Amino acid sequence: MNRRLVDRLIGEVLFAVALFAIAAVFFIIAFLLRDGYQIFMDAGVWNFIGGVQWNPAGEYPSFGAFPLIVGTILVMALAMVIAVPLSIGSAIYIAEIAAPGTRAVIKPAVELLAGIPSVVYGFFGLILLTDWIRIAFGQPSGSSWLAGSILLAIMSLPTITSVAEDAISAVPREFGEGSLALGASHWQTIRNVIVPGAFSGISAAIILGMGRAIGETMAVLMVTGNAAIIPEPLTNIFSPIRTLTGTLGIEMGEVAFGSLHYHALFGIAVILLFITLSVNGAAMLIIRRIQGTQGLQKPGPSGIQPGGFRRMRNLMNGIALKWPFTLLAGAGTAFLPLLLAPPVLVARLIDGITSICFVHQPLKWTFHPRSAQKWAFCLISLSVLIVLTILGVILSGIVVNGAGAISWEFLTQSPRNLGREGGIFPAIVGTLYLVGGALAIALPVGIATALYLIEYTADNALTRGIRTAVDLLNGMPSIVFGLFGFAFLVLFLNFGVSLIAGQITLGLMILPTIIRTTEEALRSIPASIREGSYAVGATKWQTVWHAVLPPAMPGIMTGAILSIGRAAGETAPIMFTAAVFSSRFLPSSLSEPVMALPYHLFILTTNVPGATDQQFGTALVLLMLVLSIYLAAILVRWRYQWAKVF
Repeated sequence: MNRRLVDRLIGEVLFAVALFAIAAVFFIIAFLLRDGYQIFMDAGVWNFIGGVQWNPAGEYPSFGAFPLIVGTILVMALAMVIAVPLSIGSAIYIAEIAAPGTRAVIKPAVELLAGIPSVVYGFFGLILLTDWIRIAFGQPSGSSWLAGSILLAIMSLPTITSVAEDAISAVPREFGEGSLALGASHWQTIRNVIVPGAFSGISAAIILGMGRAIGETMAVLMVTGNAAIIPEPLTNIFSPIRTLTGTLGIEMGEVAFGSLHYHALFGIAVILLFITLSVNGAAMLIIRRIQGTQGLQKPGPSGIQPGGFRRMRNLMNGIALKWPFTLLAGAGTAFLPLLLAPPVLVARLIDGITSICFVHQPLKWTFHPRSAQKWAFCLISLSVLIVLTILGVILSGIVVNGAGAISWEFLTQSPRNLGREGGIFPAIVGTLYLVGGALAIALPVGIATALYLIEYTADNALTRGIRTAVDLLNGMPSIVFGLFGFAFLVLFLNFGVSLIAGQITLGLMILPTIIRTTEEALRSIPASIREGSYAVGATKWQTVWHAVLPPAMPGIMTGAILSIGRAAGETAPIMFTAAVFSSRFLPSSLSEPVMALPYHLFILTTNVPGATDQQFGTALVLLMLVLSIYLAAILVRWRYQWAKVF
């Protein structure tokens, strides 16, 4: 076959696969709207959103989502108050203060916090944190707004820290060197040059942290008390509270299909999706603005424009891409001032405090630049110490209490007596089944999409649309994937609660991670490698297959490993699609349900009294499984960095 024809066919196949990301986003939104619009029609839009009572099981059911929206915002806001100072302090320490050897230890430690499954956070919060709040503050119950915010703050820490550290590191080194050359101290340079230069990136980090907090399900469901009320007074942080995600997690499993309650839950999912997409859209706008103003490389290296599908592409450019994304971009822009208000207020507050402490003339002599630097570095180091202490407390608490439950019987036998006896072997194997299937679905699609975006097309409206769809997919809460899998796979396609439904749902969830990491790996290959291949007569596909993919493989493997870790630790996407609490046997076909470690731990913790040893043992096994996967990703990254020759 003609080599050019092969090249063209491969380009068309990659283009068709790349459209899958856009199709997935529209399918998810379409199915949520299909099942959610009924409640807006029956109850009225403003009655549903602004109603102050949520009581779907009452004699006279009421569907007011306002307490749930308020609960979501309150628990997120307090979490940001806790997380932002610790995260920004940690980011400054890692980027500007820490020695290379110290940085090599602290950065992976902070990243490990991101690898702990949310259900393990919830288990830790339910067993230890709520008890501490109850005893320390003399409350009748520790399940409260405060407990949820503390957990969400810990879970948001790695996201904010990583993005903020990248933004601080991206400030040109010449800026800092110029400041130091003028006689400024290191702290004055950080405060007046580095942090202001990275402010947009830090704002984006905070907004991404907000999105992470809003979309979390399992941890808040387990520790917030789940009372659909507005705290009285509004500052009562010990009041129980309920979030949008928590409501979906609690009620979706027991609702009658097609009932008004069923449609109300999908209406809540629509509200949640709109909030999270707006938050992540705002972060994307800021990050792209940074890329534009700092002259960073924009996506889309040169490549041939494959023919065929031209009419479809024009259609996508003209219709499918323009108006929906214009609407989403408009919605994001309209909400941008509101979303940026918290980080701006925090920045103004920090600026005011530093002005009073370090600039105000009467105190200027008290806070000599050297003294100010000493105090500032102490506070920044303290923030890192607090983060590492949190990691140590969580890991040590679970390891110390769970080690005693680990035995050969626990790892190789099926559960008995509702999980109080026996082992977790079907849950371990079921988790591996789910992860393996999800990877088999997402890995080829993700790599093909990234190849098309990087190697086979230039930066145009279509590629921007695909990347926007990937970013939207990446920002969706995991519970939304679970609802989509339930509505589309379990009910519409009649798969039932099954292994294949869970694998597809998890595959959709990890697809954006694989696409993005593969894109970055391909983009890191110098253009001279491709030009050398073309110079000896190789075609586009031969260049990609023999010259580009081999050196990019470590980066692609890192993305795959990170996706495995995320899929293994997720509970919300599988609780309505694939998982059962207890089973003595492994599934014999893809149409049977399966046990999974995260769901088994969730039910053990919330519904089975007298199973403390099994709870800690399951949490330890799940934690070690996921952290081992993340550790492998970190080692691959280190090896890749050391082996990198260009």
